[in-house]
Amino acid sequence: MKHHRSMIALVDEYLAARRALGFALRIEGGQLHAFARYADARRHRGPLTVPVAIAWARSVSPSSPLTWARRLEVVRSFACYRAAFDPATEVPPPGLLGRAHRRLAPYIYAPREIAALVAAAARLAPRDGLRPRTFATLSGLLACTGMRVSESLGLTRDDVDLAAGVLRITVTKFRKTRLVPLHPSARYALQGYATTRDRRTGAVRTDAFFVLDDGTAVTYSRTRTAFAAIRRSLGWIRTARRGRAPRMQDLRHSFACHRLLRRHREGADVHAVLPALSTYLGHAKVSDTYWYLTGIPDLMALAAQRFDRFAHVPTGGAV
Repeated sequence: MKHHRSMIALVDEYLAARRALGFALRIEGGQLHAFARYADARRHRGPLTVPVAIAWARSVSPSSPLTWARRLEVVRSFACYRAAFDPATEVPPPGLLGRAHRRLAPYIYAPREIAALVAAAARLAPRDGLRPRTFATLSGLLACTGMRVSESLGLTRDDVDLAAGVLRITVTKFRKTRLVPLHPSARYALQGYATTRDRRTGAVRTDAFFVLDDGTAVTYSRTRTAFAAIRRSLGWIRTARRGRAPRMQDLRHSFACHRLLRRHREGADVHAVLPALSTYLGHAKVSDTYWYLTGIPDLMALAAQRFDRFAHVPTGGAV
């Protein structure tokens, strides 16, 4: 008699194999465990089937077709693995529940909006506490380096070398360590924050660089709460330009666009600039950087001017 293995056991086997290859699979692992519990609770027996995968993908509520497609995509990867061991496994066809990914148009902050963002962060409550200084400095760092929010929150005191003006990023999306050089103005701002932080918090309770008034590290949830308060104070609930409120991660998109715009204006070879920008942002390959480049009017105008010069056609002339 063939021994029946639970879906949770099969998922654990799959996750162990993928993680042994270096994949973290934090979110995907949680979703697959949820799928396995769903299948086992309904006494599913035998190989994975498309109907049970679809039923789980659509079981979340409230939800949307995009969420269903993303959930099914996670199960599909697991099904492909299982098919190598059990040919009776049914692998959901790609796109069965529609598109699983879409790119929300990022909000590209204008320089004056970044200045307003930092100023509003400095006005957070409590006015005489460390919290406003922490989020003002954090916002400025995100804007001038394009770091991921998780990377900035993961900085330790040892990671911030103010003497050399360099950050060491060890909490990365791709598990790579990189060095991020700082502009002198950014180094000055971080030094001022560190001095204020140490004077306000006294004894060190954490090695995190960014802390709150109680001496504990700033968490992602507290950062989101603070950013929401900043947006409300500035009236950035929705914008005519994008139809939605700006996000923290849009600062990374803005950095990439503004750096490319500046290099365009300086007449630099953009093809040579992109690999350096990609390395600075911590991307595994240059194509990943394209995700952060948006066709803002100023950038498109400069690109058109360069093409005109390349084609030897005067601006406004017929092609």
